[in-house]
Amino acid sequence: MGDTLLALSIPVLVFASGIYAAGETWWRRRHPAPPSPYTHQAARLAERAMLVDAEKIVDGAYGTLSALYDGPSAPGARIPATGIAPGVAAGPDHDRSASAPARRG
Repeated sequence: MGDTLLALSIPVLVFASGIYAAGETWWRRRHPAPPSPYTHQAARLAERAMLVDAEKIVDGAYGTLSALYDGPSAPGARIPATGIAPGVAAGPDHDRSASAPARRG
């Protein structure tokens, strides 16, 4: 009787494995897994998102600094770099600054 059960357990095991594989296949077709982060599609999506972020940064910078990109609107008009009048920020010494001492080491 023990040999008969052992001999019949092999086909039952194969049959059960086939039923399990068929059920798993059916389940995976109905419930697909989310895309893996290591696929080419995920890399393309990440690249597209990065480009959109870069475009937003560039558009914001252009909007903020558009006067510098467009140039002066009238001939002879100047765009002030800062609110400081000329000559105010200049120090008393107009020559080159002293060179730093050489490092020894």
